[in-house]
Amino acid sequence: MTGDRVLIFDTTLRDGEQAPGFSMTQEGKLQMARALAALNVDVIEAGFAAASPGDARSIAVVAERVQGPIICSLARATRGDVHAAGLSLAAAARKRIHVFIGTSPLHREAKLHMSRDQVLEAIRTSIAYARELADDVEFSAEDAIRTERDFLVETLSAAAGAGATTLNVPDTVGYTTPDEIYDLFRFLSTSVERPEGTIFATHNHNDLGMAVANSLAAIRGGARQVECAVNGIGERAGNCALEDVVMALRTRADLFGVETGIDTTRIMAASRTLAQVTNSHPPRNKSIVGANAFAHESGIHQHGVLQNRETYEIMKPEDVGLTTDGIVLGKHSGRHALVARAKALGYVLEGDKLDRAFAMFKEIADEVGIVDTARLLALLSGQDSQRPVRLWSLGKIDIRAPVSAKSWPVARIELDHGERGRVTDLAAAPGALDAAFAAVSQIMSVPARVDTLDMQYVAADPAEPAEDGQGANVLVEITIDVEGEIFAGRARARDILPCCVSAYIDAASNAEAVRSLRAARAEPQAA
Repeated sequence: MTGDRVLIFDTTLRDGEQAPGFSMTQEGKLQMARALAALNVDVIEAGFAAASPGDARSIAVVAERVQGPIICSLARATRGDVHAAGLSLAAAARKRIHVFIGTSPLHREAKLHMSRDQVLEAIRTSIAYARELADDVEFSAEDAIRTERDFLVETLSAAAGAGATTLNVPDTVGYTTPDEIYDLFRFLSTSVERPEGTIFATHNHNDLGMAVANSLAAIRGGARQVECAVNGIGERAGNCALEDVVMALRTRADLFGVETGIDTTRIMAASRTLAQVTNSHPPRNKSIVGANAFAHESGIHQHGVLQNRETYEIMKPEDVGLTTDGIVLGKHSGRHALVARAKALGYVLEGDKLDRAFAMFKEIADEVGIVDTARLLALLSGQDSQRPVRLWSLGKIDIRAPVSAKSWPVARIELDHGERGRVTDLAAAPGALDAAFAAVSQIMSVPARVDTLDMQYVAADPAEPAEDGQGANVLVEITIDVEGEIFAGRARARDILPCCVSAYIDAASNAEAVRSLRAARAEPQAA
C-alpha cells in the first residue's frame, strides 16, 4: 500500500435517482445522504438543481443537514444552471459545483448545435462564474470517450485554466474497454495543461457490463476520483457500483496500491437504506451486497468454508457490515454443513443418527428449497423425541373491508399447529396485510415488524395452459425485525395475500425457534 488516495464521488442521489424506478422523495434523499456520510464518501452529488424546483430543494436540505462530505450539484455549462447550483448549495459547509457539456462530435452537432470554439467558450465562462460561487469546481466532458483526443485535451486544459480543480472524463454511454480507458488516462496525464493539484476523475456506465472494470483501469491510468453509485444504480444499465470498486481496491491493494477513505463496514447499511427508499433491492447474485454474495449451498463449498473461509471467500462478510456464517442449508448441502449447523443449535449428529437426520433433511430440502432454523430445529427435536414436531401453518384468512374510509380493515386468521391445534385471532390495522401480520404475531406471541418484503410473480408456461387460465405462482421472501434481530422467511403460493402471510409465519417461526432455544439453554444456568 502506497498511501495514494482515490476519492469516492457518490452520484446515487443524482445519476442514480434520475434513472427510471429509483426516484426518491426529499426525505428519502436526506436519509440516503446520511447513510453516505456514515459511509464516509468524499463527495455527495445531491442532485441537479436546475432540473426542477424539487431537486433544488432536496439539494438545499442535504446541504444544510448533512455534515462531512462535500455536497455537490450538477449544472450544465450555462449561467442559469450554475446560478441555480450555487443557490442550492448556499448552506453547505463544503460545496462543489459540477459543470458539464457534451464534447463529442455527435453531441456538438446533434444535441448542442455548437462549434468547437463555442463549446470552449461555454466551458471557460461557466467555470469562471462557478468559481465566483464556490472554490471547488469540477468539469465533465460529456461523452469524453467518443471525443477526438486533441479536442478532449483542449477542453480539459481550458477547464483547468478557468479554475476547475477536478477534470472528469466520463464514459457517458458505457462504450469503452479497460485497455482503451487505461491508455486514454495515461495520455491525458501527460497532455493536459493543468495547475499542480488538479486531479482526473472517471465516471463509467455499465451498458456493456464493464463499468467497474473500466473504473479500475482508469485508476491504474492515473484517475484519482471515481464516480459511482450504491448498488450500481443509474441511467440505463447503471453506473459503476460503489461497493464493487471500493472492495476491489481494498481486496487487491497489492495490485492497485491505492486506498479510499470508505468505512467498508457501513456498505451493507447504505445498500439497505437505498433499497428501502427506492423500493428496489439488488439482485440476489449482485456482488458484495446481494443476498447470495456470501452464501454457500453447495456441499463441496460448504465443506471448504467450514474448514477455512478463505477456501471460497476472498473477503470477510464482516468487512462490509454483514454478520453471517454464509452456510445456506438446501438440497445441495452436504453432511458437513448439517453437522455444523446442528452443533451450533446444540445437537450432536453422528453415526446412524446422522444418517437418519440427513435423509430427513434432504426430503425437506427437496420440498421447500431452503431449510431454515425453525424447520431444522423441528427435524432435530422431533428425532430426539421420536415424534415429529409440526410448525405453525396458515389455515384461513378472512379480511373484512371497512365501510367507512376512516376505518381499518380487520383480519381474521386461523393457524394450525401440530400440538395446539387450530388457533384463531383478530387484528385491525391501516392495511389488510398489516392486519393479517398483526393477528399472526398475536397468535404466535412474536412481536415483529416487517423489514423487507420481496415478491415475484412466477408466470406459467404459455405452452401448458392451466385449468384456471393463469397457473402462476407467487414467491415471497420476507425479513422481520423482532426486538432488534432480523429473521427471514419465504413461501410460494397461488395467491398473493396467503403467500405473504405464510412467509411472515415462516419468519416468525424462525424467531420463535431461536428464542425458545436460547431460553432452554439459559434455564440450567439460572438454576
